[in-house]
Amino acid sequence: MRKGDRVVIPFVIACGDCFHCQLSEFASCETTNTGQGAALNRKGLRPPAALFGFSHLYGGIAGGQAEFVRVPKANVGPLVIPDVLDDEQVLFLSDILPTGYQAVLNARVTEGSTVAIFGAGPVGLMAAACCRMLGAERIFMVDRYQYRLDFAQQAYGVIPVNFEEIDDPAEFIVSQTKGRGADASIDAVGFEAKGSRADTLMTGLKLETSSGAAIRQCIAATRRAGTVSVPGVYAGFIHAFMLGDAFDKGLTFKMGQTDVQRYMPELLNRIGDGTLHPETIISHRMSLADAARGYELFDGKDESDACRKVVLTP
Repeated sequence: MRKGDRVVIPFVIACGDCFHCQLSEFASCETTNTGQGAALNRKGLRPPAALFGFSHLYGGIAGGQAEFVRVPKANVGPLVIPDVLDDEQVLFLSDILPTGYQAVLNARVTEGSTVAIFGAGPVGLMAAACCRMLGAERIFMVDRYQYRLDFAQQAYGVIPVNFEEIDDPAEFIVSQTKGRGADASIDAVGFEAKGSRADTLMTGLKLETSSGAAIRQCIAATRRAGTVSVPGVYAGFIHAFMLGDAFDKGLTFKMGQTDVQRYMPELLNRIGDGTLHPETIISHRMSLADAARGYELFDGKDESDACRKVVLTP
């Protein structure tokens, strides 16, 4: 890199030299995080990589929504962008596009696969785009907000499943796949999933720290010998994990933070050759000064606003 280069900065901060970085496992970098990570039963294990904007557990590094950003280990990760691509085309290389892509690779999606994606937020949408890129035949997408499902159906040809209308999305998916289930399910929701009354009660009583609703649905929706991929963030513990069901079905689980640096160059090429168009999910553009309003719109999830992704310009 040289002064004046236009770059995309990954949200994972990695040294490039440690044991894990040498294996391209950048999210597991052993040297950049002064926090402890989110694992409860650590046994003295070193914490994972520091992350931009992920609290004291991951290094206490501020987020990147600012006019100027200090970038630790800036020699590892920031990717120079060619002038032929504009900012919006490459912006999501920093986080949600590699996260969706890793989730799809972890799900072992190939030509002809049937995939169920739980969560039609930005990561779920990027996962759907990557499923299409890799040749998935059918993509079920589960969410409670119709405007998100409508967009995903139009943009990526998903089969929409609104769980406000279909009580048990997993049962529906199994019924549409000859009684088998999807080849893979992707939990793009994580601990913030709308859970059952029991989930809500136990979270309120501090008896669990994450809702298990989405992961239980993934286990139920996936065929025997299939894969459950989890890019959705979890912390602490959940009840009713249904480990027996997962064992009975012979499921494989793949999960974790994204090794962003590993996938950025490949995805940049996919954008450059016109295979991927991540910028299509942008619904709102605002100045940095209006960031609070942007968060309100996204968090409110009002059908009239149809807020999918907000881009802030300093």
